[in-house]
Amino acid sequence: MFFPLFLYGVVGFALVGCVLVLGWAIIKACQFFPLWVEAKAAGIPFSFGTMFRLHFQKLEAKDIFECLKVLKKAGIQVSTEELIDHKLAGGSITTVREAAVACDKAGVRMGFPAIAALDLAGRNIAKAVREHVNPVVIPCPPRQKGYENGLVGVAKDGISLAVKCRISVRTNLERLIGMAGAETIVARVGQGIVTAIGNAASHREIVEHPSIISDQILARGLDEGTCYEILSLDIEDVTILDNVAARLAREQAEAAKLIAQAQAEERRSLAVAAGQEMVAKTTEMNAQLTGAKSAIPHAVASAFQHPGALRSPRLKPLVGDQNKWCAPG
Repeated sequence: MFFPLFLYGVVGFALVGCVLVLGWAIIKACQFFPLWVEAKAAGIPFSFGTMFRLHFQKLEAKDIFECLKVLKKAGIQVSTEELIDHKLAGGSITTVREAAVACDKAGVRMGFPAIAALDLAGRNIAKAVREHVNPVVIPCPPRQKGYENGLVGVAKDGISLAVKCRISVRTNLERLIGMAGAETIVARVGQGIVTAIGNAASHREIVEHPSIISDQILARGLDEGTCYEILSLDIEDVTILDNVAARLAREQAEAAKLIAQAQAEERRSLAVAAGQEMVAKTTEMNAQLTGAKSAIPHAVASAFQHPGALRSPRLKPLVGDQNKWCAPG
């Protein structure tokens, strides 16, 4: 008796669950119905099964459909599965849609795999397409603190020049992935400006013919390895700063002057020290002389007190006169 009641309860719960699931499915189907009708009218395969699957994958079916519609209008062939896979891989449906619109307006043909790869690489595809159609101008050096005068270089005659220029570039859509950006272009052009100024024999060459700088830079192919193509390089301003060679020579002369003054001071100090030493020696000798002079009277007095002490043992008396002495021999 208990088993049939339990069976009836299980069946009842199952029926209630089925009714609830069926009711939920009907409600969702009603919500998806306008989208399904719009897909049929646009000729895009977008079934109820796909919508339910997107719902379970927590994806917005309307966003996927709108992107499919825009891509089809732009002439880009893509399946619903490819778009779903791109979204699940971390791509942006909005970015893909904007890129498709930009390509369509610009007349640029780009397949969905290329757009998806650029989106996953983090590139702003719509901006890249706009810059491909309408080249942009990049200031060199950047308009920031420390570069008010421009990039500074020194010619062979010692005159320093400051140069400002504008770089017209266009995005190369085929080299967007894995290539350097605008910062590399600016750095290479800056290096080329400094090199061109340094190669000039005189600063007058640069001032009279600024195109020397742009010609040398464009001839070096500085856009290689970047996602841009350099279309033109226009010199905006050339400013003469100062004579670096003269300033360095002046500073070198000042340094030599200070060294010579230091050496002269050293020699003067040595001479003063030597003079003081000689004064001390003179004073010492004068003291010794004074001592010797003070001993003379005492020696004379002693000699007169002892007359025999005045006779030298080397003298002998002359014959017949004992008071006269002569040297022997």
